[in-house]
Amino acid sequence: MRIFLTGGSGKAGRHVAPYLASLGHQVTNADLVPLGHPDVADLRVDLTDAGATYSAMAGLATFAELDLPEAPRYDAVVHLAAVPRILLTDDASTYATNVLSTFHVLEAATRLGVDKVVYASSETTYGICFAQGERKPLYVPVDEEHPTVPEDAYATSKVAGEVTARSFQARTGADVYGLRINNVIEPHEYAEMFPAFVEDPALRRRNLFAYIDVRDLGRMVERCLEVDGLGHEVFNVANADTSVAISSAEVVERFYAGVEVRRELGERETFYSIEKARAMLGFEPVHSWREELDGQA
Repeated sequence: MRIFLTGGSGKAGRHVAPYLASLGHQVTNADLVPLGHPDVADLRVDLTDAGATYSAMAGLATFAELDLPEAPRYDAVVHLAAVPRILLTDDASTYATNVLSTFHVLEAATRLGVDKVVYASSETTYGICFAQGERKPLYVPVDEEHPTVPEDAYATSKVAGEVTARSFQARTGADVYGLRINNVIEPHEYAEMFPAFVEDPALRRRNLFAYIDVRDLGRMVERCLEVDGLGHEVFNVANADTSVAISSAEVVERFYAGVEVRRELGERETFYSIEKARAMLGFEPVHSWREELDGQA
C-alpha cells in the first residue's frame, strides 16, 4: 500500500512508520520534523493548513514517482500527528492544533478518494487520565461503551476528532477507524520506568493501570489496514496485562472500591478492555513488560 502517515517523527510514529515500511508498504511521513529513516519518505507539512495538507496528500512522495505515467493516489492514511498531551503548550493551541489537523486530514483523504483512514484517538477521552483530582471509571474493565466526558483540552480535542471522523465516514462510506491508544511505551522505557510502577502502583492510576508497547501499536495499525468494511469504529489499544505487579483483584481492592466490576478479570488482565479489537480486528499484543524486565515482577 501507499500510505500517507502523519506524525511519523513522534513517539509512536517513529516506530510505526518504519514497521509499516518493513512490511513492504510505501510510507510517506508528513510531519514538521523529518524522521530521517531510509525506508520512509519525509515531507514537511503543516497539517493545520488545509491547503498544505491537501497538496501534500495529492502530490508525489518520491523522485521515483516521476517516472510513472501519472501521480499515484494514496491507498490509506494513518493520522498520528497531534500535540500529544496537555502542558506542552497552552490549552487553546493544543485544542486548535489537534482539531484542525484532524479535520484537514480527513477532508483531504476523503476528497481524494482514500477509502481507509486510521487515526489516533486516546485513552484520555474517558475523562480519567487528565481529570482534576481523582476520577474513577464508572465500571471496569473500561470498554468502548464507557462514556467519554473529558475535562481537559487534549482529551476534548480527541473526542472532537472522533465526532469529525464519524461525520466524514457517514458522508463518504470510507473505512475510518479510531484508536483510543493507551500510554505508549518504547522498549527502552521498561527499565527506566517500570521498576517505579512495581514499587508504587498508584503511579498508574490515571492510565487505568494499562499501557501499549509501541511495537504492538504497530501491529494494531497493521490489522486496521488489513481489515476492511467496518465503517467507523473506535478501538481501545493496550497490552493484555496491567502495568503493575499486584494482581487485578488487588488493584480493585485498593483503587476501585465501589466501582462496578462487570466480569471476572484474569489475575493480571488489563482494565482497559481490548476485547473489541480482538474480536473485530484479530489484534493480539505479544509484548509484556514482565518479560522485558526479566522477572522483576
